[in-house]
Amino acid sequence: MSLFKRIQNIFAKPEPPVQEKSILTVGPSDVVEVSLVTYQVTGKAQNHSRKATMLTLQDGNTIRYLYIEERERTIFHLYSVIDGRLESVEEVPSTIEMDDISYHLEEQYTGRINVVGKTPFQASGEQYIWQFQSDGRQLLRIEWQDGRFMLYEGEPVLPADVQVLRGT
Repeated sequence: MSLFKRIQNIFAKPEPPVQEKSILTVGPSDVVEVSLVTYQVTGKAQNHSRKATMLTLQDGNTIRYLYIEERERTIFHLYSVIDGRLESVEEVPSTIEMDDISYHLEEQYTGRINVVGKTPFQASGEQYIWQFQSDGRQLLRIEWQDGRFMLYEGEPVLPADVQVLRGT
C-alpha cells in the first residue's frame, strides 16, 4: 500500500454502524414473526403524537394487524378485521355486546396518522379511535377516518412473541 493511501485511510471517516431493525422501525417489505407465525409487512400507519403504529401483516391470503404503542413499556395487540358497521361517529357506545361478549370502552382518542404501503385507510389524515376490552381480555378496536369505519377484534401479544426476522 502506498504512503498516500495510508494517509488517506487515517483521515477517512469510518462508516456509521448499520442500525438493526426493531419492531418500531419496520415498514413495508420487512418480515416479522408474531406468535410463531411469519408475516410480511405490507403497510404501516403511524400516529406520532401517541407513539403508536398499526402494521398490516400478510401471511398468504391471511391479513392481520399488529398494533404497537410505546408507553412505559411497549404494548402489542394482534387484530383481525370483523364485519360490522356503525351509523355515526357520535353514536359509538361505551359498551358493545358481540357474540355474547361485553366489551367496555377503555379509551377514545384522535390523532393524525401517516400511512405507507397497503393499509385500511389509503391516505394520511385525522383518525378517530375507540379501544374496548372485555372481562376476558379480548380486544375490540374501532377506527373512523374520512367517513369510513373499520372494526377489529384481537388479543394482547407478549413482547417476547414479536420478532423482526428480516429488515430492508
